[in-house]
This record gives sequence, structure tokens and C-alpha cells, in this order.
Amino acid sequence: MLRVGLTGGIAAGKSEVSRRLAERGAVVVDADVLAREAVAPGSDGLAEVVEAFGEDVLAPDGTLDRAALGAIVFADPSRRDMLNAIIHPRVRARAAQLARDAVAADPHAVVVQDIPLLVETGQAGAFDVVVVVDAPDDVRLARLLARNGMDEAEARSRMAAQATREQRLAAADHVVANTGSLSALHAAVDRLWDDVLAPAATRED
Repeated sequence: MLRVGLTGGIAAGKSEVSRRLAERGAVVVDADVLAREAVAPGSDGLAEVVEAFGEDVLAPDGTLDRAALGAIVFADPSRRDMLNAIIHPRVRARAAQLARDAVAADPHAVVVQDIPLLVETGQAGAFDVVVVVDAPDDVRLARLLARNGMDEAEARSRMAAQATREQRLAAADHVVANTGSLSALHAAVDRLWDDVLAPAATRED
């Protein structure tokens, strides 16, 4: 088994790298998916979020209103820490279980944990390899404005809530640059898979 931590700043292209790794054979554990599961309707995670932040973070259908919650936590770091304390332990426990399941099925599995806040939460040391998807801040800002329909102030706020580019790069064992075409990004991921990840998983025995 090879444990890979995959991260990157918002709009760096991490999700596309994650998809390509899955196509090449990696078992991908997506922290964002697990975070949504942690606050699914009827879950104790959602109940705890509502207790902490109030009924206003619920949509009329009883699901979590992510926009309402986001407006609260991105405006106040202490509230963001409160949310993380609810979500992160649940996500980590579920991710660990999925990794164990993957190894039970294939001892040579490459398990990629896709974690947006890997650096911020101090998890880099938990992985055999840390891969950072990188793009300059101005490129990521332009993507956010075009892709997400955010105004510039909101986009900059979301970027500022994460680690700096320098902090992510300092934690990286391998960097996948994403400043060109989709085909160039896929080619970079394929090289990483063929030259580094797949061979390392096989060598572990």
C-alpha cells in the first residue's frame, strides 16, 4: 500500500488530478465527499452543526444550507474552527476505514486521500507521499471568478482562509503544475503515476 495525500489551493485543479489518478487505478478517498456525508440529513454531524450555528444553516428541506454556513465561517476564523472540530474527526475516521478496506482488497493499492486542507490541518506526516497541485494565485483567482461566479472579495477571502502557496509547496514531495491545457495536466499526472506512485506501491513488500 502507498498512502498518498493530495492537496492544492482552491481552483488549483486538484479535483481533475484526483479524477485522473482514479482512472489510472488509484483508490481515491475524497474528503469533500466524506464531509458532505458527515452532515447528511439525519446524521449526528448535522445535528451538532445546527446546535452550534442555529437553525438558519438549514435549508427548507432539512439539508445543510452550505451557502449560509459558508457566509458564517469564512467571515470568522473562530467559527470556522468550531465547524472543523465537528467535521474533521468524522471525516478522518471514515477515511481511515476506507483506506483499510482498500488494502484488504489489494495490498498494493495506491490510496489517494484528496484533502483540501491537508497542510492546514497538519496531516502531511501521515502519508508516504504528499502531492500538491499548484497554480499561481492570480491564475486561481481568475478561475474562481470565471467558474464559481464569485465576486473578487469573496474569492480572495476563500483563498486567504487556506494555507499560502508557499506553505503547500513546502509540504510537497511532488508538485503537479496546472497552468496549461487539460491534456498537459493529464500527462503530468500520468508521469507521476507511472514513474513514482505505482512503482512505490509495488516495492512496499
